[in-house]
Amino acid sequence: MSDQNPCLTCGARCAHFRVSFYWGECHCAGGPVPDDLVLPVGPHLVAMRGTESRPVRCAGLLGEVGGSVRCTLYGQRSSTCREFEASWSNGQANPCCDKARAAHGLPPLTPPLQPDLAPQRVA
Repeated sequence: MSDQNPCLTCGARCAHFRVSFYWGECHCAGGPVPDDLVLPVGPHLVAMRGTESRPVRCAGLLGEVGGSVRCTLYGQRSSTCREFEASWSNGQANPCCDKARAAHGLPPLTPPLQPDLAPQRVA
């Protein structure tokens, strides 16, 4: 995998799954997430606007899924978003990443190429 974050050319997770989290992460409770971008989905849970029903697309996602995207709330995103990892970013596949990518017609990410560990002969 290159040094560039694969999420910057993907956005599939933000346009496939509901992004729900504890309401205490909202600005009104002292958290970072803007109150006007969430909706209640349970007694203690809120969801990012745009992810509460199908078709899903987080209100913070800017750009074209599978093209060039960015999160307009990156510094204010919820723990759900902060904890989500692209496949192979931690050395393992993430089935949720793969599922979201497949839903948008994108291939799964592949593990980084390992350098050739065979000893090199010096002539």
